[in-house]
Amino acid sequence: MNAEFFKALEILEAEKGIPKEYMIEKVEVALISAYKREQGGNSNVRIVIDPVKKDVKVYQVREVVENDFEEYDELLHIRLDEAKSLSKRHTLGGVVETELKVKNFRRLSAQTAKQVIIQAIREAERGMIIKEYEDKREAIITAVVQRVDPQNGNVLVDTGTSIATLLKSEQIPGENFAVGDHVKVFVTEVSKDSQRGPIVTLSRTHSHMVKRMFENDVPEISDGTVVIKAITREAGSRVKMAVASNDEAVDPVGACIGPHGSRIRGILSELRGEKIDIVRYSEKPEEFIANALSPANVKEVVIESEKVCYVIVDSDQLSLAIGKAGQNARLAARLTGFKIDIRAE
Repeated sequence: MNAEFFKALEILEAEKGIPKEYMIEKVEVALISAYKREQGGNSNVRIVIDPVKKDVKVYQVREVVENDFEEYDELLHIRLDEAKSLSKRHTLGGVVETELKVKNFRRLSAQTAKQVIIQAIREAERGMIIKEYEDKREAIITAVVQRVDPQNGNVLVDTGTSIATLLKSEQIPGENFAVGDHVKVFVTEVSKDSQRGPIVTLSRTHSHMVKRMFENDVPEISDGTVVIKAITREAGSRVKMAVASNDEAVDPVGACIGPHGSRIRGILSELRGEKIDIVRYSEKPEEFIANALSPANVKEVVIESEKVCYVIVDSDQLSLAIGKAGQNARLAARLTGFKIDIRAE
């Protein structure tokens, strides 16, 4: 233990953000473990590490016992007469601390301490990574593509915190990546694995990724004037999003689109041209359902029972209301929570 050791702790704190106090605590545990290992586990020691004086002291702690104590162990006990010879203040049942020389630790003990310290650094790094990802949960971050697996299509990306995997199932259908590409990803989940460290789930298909993009790009949403009431998505194809305004003077749909489509244009580009239907939310189910079936024009909505309705449209609007492979009707049903039966007049 010397100035170089404490300098190393300062470097760890500066470069990796691991608090010096945390590492000193782990070093204390490591040294105690090393000494006990050297003594066959039959010992009691106390460590004092002083980062100001840049030194470490190890004290053997022994209990003061009767002179004829039958279970006497010189590593754990000290006879009363011997304790009194060191200091008159020692009494039966008290403790006597004797300083040990750290240089007396064998190489095996030093290696044990080293391994514990290395493990402590890894644990601290994992903890910091998890904390940083926790702060980014349900947020959009920009990552750099490091590798594309030609077998399964999974993409390794550098998030700036660690290397994570964007699974093929979480990629927008049809998109391709190349090494060095900058890509926006949505952090959906963060979990801790004792063996592999933090496991981060990234996605580009999650509907909340689109929601977060609008929250980031539309000031009226970020300040609470416009509220996203519901959103549903079939990644790579279409998004439906219902919005409402807390200010009668603000058009919620227009605010999301922006002047000449300026706000939505960047989002469409990031989604590789995925279509986005932005509709006006209404507390009245009939109005909301009619709006949700946009771009089709709805003539009438009839609520048959709770969460079940049928919709009447002109014959020439029927295919538009249903959509290709039923997509428009399907997304409208998810958005509103109603089972929708579309009928031509």
